[in-house]
Amino acid sequence: MINAALVLEGGALRGMFTAGVLDVLLDQEMEFAYVNGVSAGSLNGINYVSKQNGRSRDVNLNYVNDPRYLGVRNIVRNGGIFNFKFLFGELSDELLPFDARTFFASEQRFEVVATNCHTGMAEYFEKGKEAEIMRASAASSSMPVVSSMINLNGSFYLDGGIAEPVAYRRAMEQGYDKLVLVLTRQAGYEKPPTSKAMKLTYERRYRRYPELAKRLVAVPEHYNEMQKEITALEQAGKLFVIRPQKPVEISRVEKDVERLRRLYEEGRAQMEARMEAMCGYLGLS
Repeated sequence: MINAALVLEGGALRGMFTAGVLDVLLDQEMEFAYVNGVSAGSLNGINYVSKQNGRSRDVNLNYVNDPRYLGVRNIVRNGGIFNFKFLFGELSDELLPFDARTFFASEQRFEVVATNCHTGMAEYFEKGKEAEIMRASAASSSMPVVSSMINLNGSFYLDGGIAEPVAYRRAMEQGYDKLVLVLTRQAGYEKPPTSKAMKLTYERRYRRYPELAKRLVAVPEHYNEMQKEITALEQAGKLFVIRPQKPVEISRVEKDVERLRRLYEEGRAQMEARMEAMCGYLGLS
């Protein structure tokens, strides 16, 4: 067990990069004491903690073109463009079985980050403390506008990336002074400002949740500020970052299996190339 934190960014199907990184860590039997994930990062983190090498890859490559998993009809039928009822139901129970026993028995701490729609703030749900950790992961991964809110303990939640795109500060608050971040955008990436049309969409759709609407409008500014801070902390040697080396041009709902496979392989290649440096940062070599 490595006494360090592993922090996983989201990005929907850009998370295939993260899947490649994590599978290399599983190849090397490297267990981080604490893991947190935002949105797709939480889904990848679940399969990392359950030690199911290749499962995140196979879920997406095998089912990305299956309308039961991903498709606009799911927005009405199943509450979101990604169908979490299928993902955590038939797919996990029968098609690509999820190893719940290993997941819940793991000594690794695992937290999911979701955005509270009432307050617009990030909240954290931990394996072993939150009874519905899979439902919390679904909430964390529910993209705004194309997903319904998910009720957890009487409150409604959406994508964790709205309030906290990369939960490195949370890891620091938990007492970890060694952090490894897996990001899904290249160095220097900046989100463009929220358009007037999107601002209007958020304000209309979430008029009963004004704090959420404000957060959504401010996502680009908040994200870009966090990326600048991450870069400064990385340069100061206070955290270690693994990220794509070139722009990731696939969409969040990419359907091209070969493009997704290449992104997965890029994640593997980056982790293999950075392994020695990461071990040096962690004091393992």
